[in-house]
Amino acid sequence: MTRKGRRLVMIGAGVGVLGLAAALILSALTDTIVFFRTPTEIAEQHMAPGTRLRIGGLVETGSVAKAGTLTTFAVTDGNAAVKVAYSGILPDLFREGQGVVAEGALQADGTFKADSVLAKHDERYMPREVADALKAQGVWKEGDPAPGTTPARAPGS
Repeated sequence: MTRKGRRLVMIGAGVGVLGLAAALILSALTDTIVFFRTPTEIAEQHMAPGTRLRIGGLVETGSVAKAGTLTTFAVTDGNAAVKVAYSGILPDLFREGQGVVAEGALQADGTFKADSVLAKHDERYMPREVADALKAQGVWKEGDPAPGTTPARAPGS
């Protein structure tokens, strides 16, 4: 085999190894990628049970129910609501009307079974996607206090 032939074989083998490595990395990432959705998107797209995702919005007023360590509540974006079931200790900032992000999987009955729940106390810490979705729905506007919060008052007032 000539020098040129050996060089082409080595380059071809290198490209093949890199392609295989890239394919393995991408297939491993598909199991860990979790997409963010609003309750309206979940309702419109009719996602399959078992789909892992993150939902964000506001905890619907009057929807929180606790039974032992199981807590059920609804997350809404103003148009649609998704029922969430979470077993565990909720964050201290979790309450009705407050921003929340839950990660988990959809169940066959349409309930979202959350593995983790994150509570947000105002718009500065709200994920951009949640704030954008709330702004698009007209629930929250720039400069207004975050939905579910009371505006700050000056001391002594």
